[in-house]
Amino acid sequence: MTNSPITYRILEHGPLSGEENMAIDAEMLDRAVAGQASLRTYQWSHPTISLGHFQVATTVEVPERFEGLATIKRLSGGGAILHDQELTYSLALPNFHPLTETPSRIYNEVHQCIIDILSTYEIQTQMRGDAAFVDKSFLCFLRGDERDIVIGKHKIVGSAQRRRQGAVLQHGSLLLRQSVHTPEFPGLLELTQKDISAEEFALELRSRICEKFELGAK
Repeated sequence: MTNSPITYRILEHGPLSGEENMAIDAEMLDRAVAGQASLRTYQWSHPTISLGHFQVATTVEVPERFEGLATIKRLSGGGAILHDQELTYSLALPNFHPLTETPSRIYNEVHQCIIDILSTYEIQTQMRGDAAFVDKSFLCFLRGDERDIVIGKHKIVGSAQRRRQGAVLQHGSLLLRQSVHTPEFPGLLELTQKDISAEEFALELRSRICEKFELGAK
C-alpha cells in the first residue's frame, strides 16, 4: 500500500466523558491535517448522546426519553448515537495516506478488521451491502448504510467520517451489550450470548488496523 510505514501514535486511557472523548478526536483530526496519524479505542464514563454534525446544524430535537443524559456534538455526520455499552474506535489519517484518496475504502478496511476479529470468537457478521436502506431516523442505529456491520437484521457497528484538507477522521461504535436507554438495539451479548472483553477486543483491533493501514510506531 505504501513504500514505508506511516508513523502514528496510539492513545490509551480509561473511560472519559463525552466532552473529553470528542475533544481528543478533534485533536486527532488536527494532527492528521498536520501530517500525523493517530489511533485510539475508548469507552465512555457515563451514557452520552452524540449528535451528528448535520443534526447540530439543523437544531434537531433530542427525544424526551434521553432527557437527563449528557449530549454532545460530533465532528462526523450521520444520526445520533447513544454511547453506553460499547467500544468506540477513532482513526485519523493524513492526506498522504493512500486510502485518503478514496475515503469510502477506509470504512471497508476497518469494518473488515472487526468482522475478522469477531470470527475468531465464532461470531459470524457481515456488512449490510445490498440490504441498505434510506432512513433519516434520529438514531444512527436505525439507519441502514451498506457498510454497517450486522448480525442478521441487527446493526452492531456503525461508523462515520469527517474530512478536512484531505485528512480523514473515522470513528465508530461496536455494541457490546444492550443499553437500558436503547433496548431496541441488542448488543453482541444479547445476540450471541458471548460476553467479549472490551480490553482484549480493543488490543486486537488496534493491532489489525496498524497492520492493515501499514502504520509504523513513532
